[in-house]
Amino acid sequence: MRQAGKKHIVVVGGGFSGLNFIQKIMGYSGYTITLIDKNNYNYFTPLLYQVATGFLEPSSISYPFRKLFHHKNVIYRMAALVDIVPESNSLVLNDHTEITYDILVLSAGSKTNYFGNASIQANAFSLKGIDDALFMRNELIKTFEQASLESDPDKRKMLLTMVIAGGGPTGVELAGMLAELKRYILGEDYPNLKKASAEIYLIEGSPNLLAPMSNQSHKDAFQALRQEQVHIKLNTRVVSFEKDTVQLSDGSSIKARTLIWAAGVTANSFPGLDQNSRKKSNRLITDSFNRVEGYTNIYAIGDISIQFGDNAYPNGHPQLAQPAIQQGKQLARNLIRIHRNQAPIPFVYFDRGDMAIIGRKTALADLFKHKVHFGGLLGLLSWLFIHLISLVNYNNKIKTLYNWIVAYLTCDQVLRMIFRSENQENKVASEKPISTTA
Repeated sequence: MRQAGKKHIVVVGGGFSGLNFIQKIMGYSGYTITLIDKNNYNYFTPLLYQVATGFLEPSSISYPFRKLFHHKNVIYRMAALVDIVPESNSLVLNDHTEITYDILVLSAGSKTNYFGNASIQANAFSLKGIDDALFMRNELIKTFEQASLESDPDKRKMLLTMVIAGGGPTGVELAGMLAELKRYILGEDYPNLKKASAEIYLIEGSPNLLAPMSNQSHKDAFQALRQEQVHIKLNTRVVSFEKDTVQLSDGSSIKARTLIWAAGVTANSFPGLDQNSRKKSNRLITDSFNRVEGYTNIYAIGDISIQFGDNAYPNGHPQLAQPAIQQGKQLARNLIRIHRNQAPIPFVYFDRGDMAIIGRKTALADLFKHKVHFGGLLGLLSWLFIHLISLVNYNNKIKTLYNWIVAYLTCDQVLRMIFRSENQENKVASEKPISTTA
């Protein structure tokens, strides 16, 4: 919303980059800010898998934008961006309205990349939002319920077999969580499944798990998951998933009801911008100030941006939380400097390190560009601390800490309820009918 004498910044997307940008600039009087997001809440992406497996509730990792911006210089619009019209500095939204801007900040993040594989897109679970996590949780629980009634041991094994495609942090952490669910919870909730065969497979196309991390983390992650009886296949890709069969690139196949796709992302894109501004995975090419190539008042930050001006990252920054957070804050500082007629400062990413957790007892941390590696209790406490302080609100921090303490002490959690919408249930029923043998 425009105010006399103030420039209007429109931010598209309230994830890591967008929210940190807004929080850094909203106290400055020279701008008015409008946030556009299709969800009316911010959520903490790295912990989605814990919602999907029933170890955290959605409200532990999410918080409403309107509550965040109480008494702040921010207007929130729940809408989706349909088109960008740079010639008139305007946006077309999915509610058929238009909004004008002086400065546009695109921070719409990324979505799951299926690499054009229709069978996987149609049948696998993805994990990019709260809706995905709740849908996956519901379907996993329903599958367990069906397995508990199945008398055919081969069909029961197929129902209880879960395949994860992608050995990055999400895939590794998800495999560890599912392994704990299998070990501590499945037989308690479903006594007749205590001796049933429940298999977990982790498929990775590269030679190592947690590829961006250190060699020691590669080895530790592999060993920890093997100890949890996770089957690991490296240098292997998932080729297709149809009729409860996961086909692999080495010619083998796995009979499984569940495939979880964590093998890649692509940037969200919108019509209206010059296609020459896009690079691999639809990321917008930006200069060292995060300004989109070919435009003077359009910026891109986070996963949607690829920047070649940082000498330490000639191929662009990784699509992770920390680059997104730092870019958001730096762009806010630069726009304040520009408004004060000061020169902006080029963005330089400070790598704080990489971390991953596997189950309740194993955590891995690589700090200072992989020069320092540690695990064990220190790694676990570090992972817990970093993730807690990264949550957006004290309410989230307290809820999450409580749930983690309960889960750690009891090896259990009480969040395995099916909450569903009638429309989604009807859609699932029509697409994938389930037959049960009593």
